[in-house]
Amino acid sequence: MDARTAIVPGSIADLAGRNGTGIAESILNAEVVILVDVSGSMNTRDARGSQRRYDVACQELARLQQQMPGKIVIVAFSDHAEFVPGGVPPLIGGNTNLAGALEYVQYLDRLMRFIVISDGQPDNEERALVVARRFASTIDVVYVGPEDDAFGGRKFLERLATDARGKFIIADQAHELADKVGRLLLAEVCSEN
Repeated sequence: MDARTAIVPGSIADLAGRNGTGIAESILNAEVVILVDVSGSMNTRDARGSQRRYDVACQELARLQQQMPGKIVIVAFSDHAEFVPGGVPPLIGGNTNLAGALEYVQYLDRLMRFIVISDGQPDNEERALVVARRFASTIDVVYVGPEDDAFGGRKFLERLATDARGKFIIADQAHELADKVGRLLLAEVCSEN
């Protein structure tokens, strides 16, 4: 499947097509922006069934979009960030410019919730934290890296969630990512009532 042309059922592009509306209008009806790390480390084959973390993350995101049609905006990031209306983030490779990704979606601050899905450290930890602290909306974080985390990405992502007043969840190598994110979203809805 070509990530750039694929359309996941329940994605922003799918709903826009079915409803005869534009992508921008569909985004305004969404509730959460999920920023998905598609850097080179997501190519690691240590996820379920010896798949790449990226492949399992895409499967889990597709499931989540089907469960919550039109409610999720997907943004892929590595060296740069890009909006993915079809719902399948491309594996860009490269580095992890989390600060740039947060700046890319900051115009949606106060309008939506934010969830960062990543397996490790960004290129510039301090800059990412500075940008995250500027958000009025909370930023939740889902760690999809290895349990042993020799490089400290898990520790950084926990700090990011704390600094951005969000929750931190572990989905080891993207396993059960849809369930973990779904619980995160459900917990937020329950706390609002």
